[in-house]
Amino acid sequence: MTDPIKLDIMSDPICPWCYIGKTHLDKALADHPDHPFKIEWHPFQLNPDMPRDGMDRRAYLEGKFGGKDGAVRAYAPVVEHAEAAGLKIDFEGMQRTPNTLDAHRLIHWAGIEGRQTAAVSALFTAYFVEARDIGDHDVLADIADGIDMDAAVVRKLLLSDADEEDIRARDAHSRSMGVNSVPTFIVAGKHAVPGAQPPELWTKVIGELTAAA
Repeated sequence: MTDPIKLDIMSDPICPWCYIGKTHLDKALADHPDHPFKIEWHPFQLNPDMPRDGMDRRAYLEGKFGGKDGAVRAYAPVVEHAEAAGLKIDFEGMQRTPNTLDAHRLIHWAGIEGRQTAAVSALFTAYFVEARDIGDHDVLADIADGIDMDAAVVRKLLLSDADEEDIRARDAHSRSMGVNSVPTFIVAGKHAVPGAQPPELWTKVIGELTAAA
C-alpha cells in the first residue's frame, strides 16, 4: 500500500467543463480502484462579481458572449464533449446563473464531515441535470440532506457569514498562483493539469505514479 498522493482540484459547481472533467476522472478512478489519489476540492468562482442572488441565465450568457449567437457558439463544444462523456445537461431548463459562494461554503462544510466529493457530485447533478438554482438556500439545504448532512445546521450556517472570507481568500490564493480557469488539477502539490482531461490521461498518470512508488 503506497502513501496517498494529493490531488487538489480547483472547480466551480456551475462550470460545465468541471462537470465533464470530474466525469472523466471518475471513470479512470473506477477503472483503477487502487489509485493513489487523496482528493480535495478547492473553491474557484467563475463569476466572483455575480450578484449574491444570481441573475437570469439568458441575460448573463448573452451579455458575456455578445448575444444569443455568440452564446450558442461558445457552448457548442460543451454540448459535444458532454454528450461524448455520456452526460445529459439540461441547458434549456436552467433559468438562473447563481452566485456560487454559498455552494462553495457547502462543499467546505461537507469536507469537514468527509463528504466533500459527494457534495460536489450532488451540486453538479442539481445544476446540470435537474436545472436547480444552487444559489438558493433551500436547494442547498436539500442537497446537504441528500448526502447525510444536517440540513437544519447547514441552513443556519448559510444565513450567517460563516467561512465566506475563507472561501474568498482561497479563491484569491489560487488566482495568485496562476490558476485562471477551471478545472485545474494539481498533482502532488507541483504538477498542474488544466482542463477536462480524458480518462486516458488519468490512467497514464495513475500508471506513472504507481510505477514510481
